[in-house]
Amino acid sequence: MAMANNKTLCFTCNKEKITYLCDGCSKKFCLIHLTEHQEKLNEELKCLINDCDEFKDRLNKPKQNRQYLQNQILIKQINEWEKNSIEKVQQKAEDCRKIVNESSEIFLINIEMKLIDLTEQIKQIQKENEFNEINLNYLKDQLIEIKQKLNKPKLNKWRQNAVTVAGGIGLGQKLNQLNFPAGIFIDKNKNIFIADFYNHRIVQWKYNATVGQIVAGGNGEGILVNQLNHPADVIVDPLNYSIIIADYGNRRVIQWFNQKQQILITEIDCARLTMDKHRFLYVSDYKKHEVKRWKMGEYDNEGIVVAGRNGEGNQLNQLNSPGFMFVDEDQSVYVSDTGNHRVMKWKKEAKEGTIVAGGNGFGENLNQLSSPKGIIVDYLGDIYVVDCWNHRVMRWCEGKEEGEIIVGGNGKGSQSNQLNYPIGLSIDDEGNLYVADYYNHLIAKFEII
Repeated sequence: MAMANNKTLCFTCNKEKITYLCDGCSKKFCLIHLTEHQEKLNEELKCLINDCDEFKDRLNKPKQNRQYLQNQILIKQINEWEKNSIEKVQQKAEDCRKIVNESSEIFLINIEMKLIDLTEQIKQIQKENEFNEINLNYLKDQLIEIKQKLNKPKLNKWRQNAVTVAGGIGLGQKLNQLNFPAGIFIDKNKNIFIADFYNHRIVQWKYNATVGQIVAGGNGEGILVNQLNHPADVIVDPLNYSIIIADYGNRRVIQWFNQKQQILITEIDCARLTMDKHRFLYVSDYKKHEVKRWKMGEYDNEGIVVAGRNGEGNQLNQLNSPGFMFVDEDQSVYVSDTGNHRVMKWKKEAKEGTIVAGGNGFGENLNQLSSPKGIIVDYLGDIYVVDCWNHRVMRWCEGKEEGEIIVGGNGKGSQSNQLNYPIGLSIDDEGNLYVADYYNHLIAKFEII
């Protein structure tokens, strides 16, 4: 308040007195009425404070009620979530226990069957009394393999970044290069045998080697016995360590042993080959759309058709350009039915096969394959197949409607987690995967975790 210099009329008593200006209402009051004016303002302030406090009390009570109700609803929801989560976890745990028990039972049965088979082989050798170091070493290796499978848990995850173990420095014909590797075979010492398709040779890369060595062919493209013409696949006979080759361009299967050659089968459009434990040789004929079998050493017959035989087609008793194969303990033949984008299983002496992977047309969904190539089946019946045009390797559990990607699947490319039209597939005794990465001209190793 500011004191007036001259006497003026008081707003309240309307008398000329010394007055004081109220800054709030801009009116002038004498001293007495200024005091009354201030007291009135104080009373109004008190009333305002009381009104505010009362309103706050009214506001807080329903707010507390609402908060309580909201808390109760949230707590109820949390309790329901907890109950449902526990039930789901318990159900998942029970499912896992069931899977483990079933897998363990199947695993032990397979181990027992392998041991029975080995025992029968030993009895047969004893009965015939005709055996040598090669036979004994083979039987010893079989027993070691059975023991390892029993003592080692199933490991089924692989590092997603591969290590290049052969080639990988571009297309070429030098000993450290490959030219479209088509098929691979890994022996018990982790040596890699590669069908070097456009170099018309088989090269062996010893474990941890930086260059390969030519073990068959390498004498240019040709029809002579010491030449190869676009070899598509290779296996090694564990008994005598001879090299057996699908000599694709020459339409023959040829054996190399200590740099000596023997033509085993002629006039066959051999796409791929494999061997079972009974030393039967299986060859897929991509033009006749069938798979044939021969007993090792008995090639003077036309062989026995074990899959296909009914011409090109997509029926269960037909194949379309069959490629890679795998034969299990029961001599069931798994075939990459390339043209039909599926994998078929033909049991021994069956008239038709069953679809065990793919079969839902060409595509990249998890229930599809696109030009399947290399194939492996483990002791639990899980199927590993190279999904060539999808640039990935998949695992299919028999009876499941779709597979899962185990390596690759990151688009076509040359990065360590990518593949570029992969073809061949092999596995060593530790479970590491080897992939013939066709357009990257290398062999990629995916290490097991």
